[in-house]
Amino acid sequence: MPPLTQHTLPNGLTILLREVHSAPVISWWLAYRVGSRNEPTGLTGISHWVEHMMFKGTERFPAGALDREIDRAGGQWNAFTSMDATKYFETLPAGKIDIAMQAEADRMTEALFDADETESERTVIISERQGAENQPTFWLGEAVRAAAFRVHGYHHEIIGDETDLRTMTRDDLYGHYRRHYRPANAAAIAVGAFETADMLAKIERLYGGIDGGAAPELFARTEPEQQGERRVVVERPGKTAFFELCHRIPSANHEDWFKLKLLDAILSGSSGASDNKTSRLYQALVKTEIAAGLGGWLTPTVDPYLYSIIVTLRDGRSPKEAETALLDEIRRLQSDGVSEAESQKARKQSRAAFAYSTESVTEQAYGLAQSFILGDARWFDNFTERLMAVTAEDVLEVANRYLLPSKRVTGVLHPTDPEEEAAPA
Repeated sequence: MPPLTQHTLPNGLTILLREVHSAPVISWWLAYRVGSRNEPTGLTGISHWVEHMMFKGTERFPAGALDREIDRAGGQWNAFTSMDATKYFETLPAGKIDIAMQAEADRMTEALFDADETESERTVIISERQGAENQPTFWLGEAVRAAAFRVHGYHHEIIGDETDLRTMTRDDLYGHYRRHYRPANAAAIAVGAFETADMLAKIERLYGGIDGGAAPELFARTEPEQQGERRVVVERPGKTAFFELCHRIPSANHEDWFKLKLLDAILSGSSGASDNKTSRLYQALVKTEIAAGLGGWLTPTVDPYLYSIIVTLRDGRSPKEAETALLDEIRRLQSDGVSEAESQKARKQSRAAFAYSTESVTEQAYGLAQSFILGDARWFDNFTERLMAVTAEDVLEVANRYLLPSKRVTGVLHPTDPEEEAAPA
């Protein structure tokens, strides 16, 4: 992997640069340490809404101007909000990257937050949430997270609660922006075809004069220890039942996270996809026609989060059958462990999946941006090495440490379509 250059400007802006000359392209990212975990009740969804407002223009770059300019240059740009961060990126031909760098410097401090635009976007975001609600798994996921986190900001969905989306004001949004969008709370990342010294000088020229003060104190509440298994039941229109099994696990910087990552590869498949036919849970649930599909999800997060397995039931099969089969596989792993051959296969498959997912400069820049958010600039750089170091004994160890009833949250979604009665739990 090409060398990583890391630098911090006097105003606190972190800079991460990696030269990759495989194509005449550069991906430019601005990552801010603020996401849905930092939102108190009454302001849920504010980070995501602020992200939307950043595309509504500045005096220098009015709304729509950058869309046209980046499109003419043959590039792409977008943004997304997660539980832990808000990230903005542009990927452009190397000779056109100044557009992105100037735009992000400008909207770090000069976003307009026009009152009429704010109200218009309220409608858009409420519609976005209502669209998500058309998916039954949205309701199941929201209920499971709310049960798993009663204090911590991971409790609510990134898009926020509709009641908050209806009551937040323009001043709430602008205050959130001014408090968090400052150099000391951000990283500028570039991956692609540039000369490092030239790029660093350009960043210093564009961003060095932005004075945003010290990094803000982020709102965050520590989740207390779970005191026993929690269960939730959701009923929604539809014909398909779903089952979700979650366990509380450590943050991405804990030494056990990569052990759990390999555990998930063995249970559900190295890519988390439902078509990995060699995984244990595919064999136990899909091959036996209990499930139409399943996936395991292990998200790298700043604070302790969840390892989740979601099962889509076949018609006529019950969530209870899925739960029994899934827990039987967990108990078998906890009792018998895994062979060295099985763990080696999972390591190799996971390494291949990771390599495939980081081929483009955009994906590599995303990895650096997420590493910054996690507090370790080389987190993704060291991903493969740390994963390949996990042993069969490590997998057995974390299975017995974390896949316990006392750390478990179970969710069931019963379909309520009147034309087809749901199978009993």
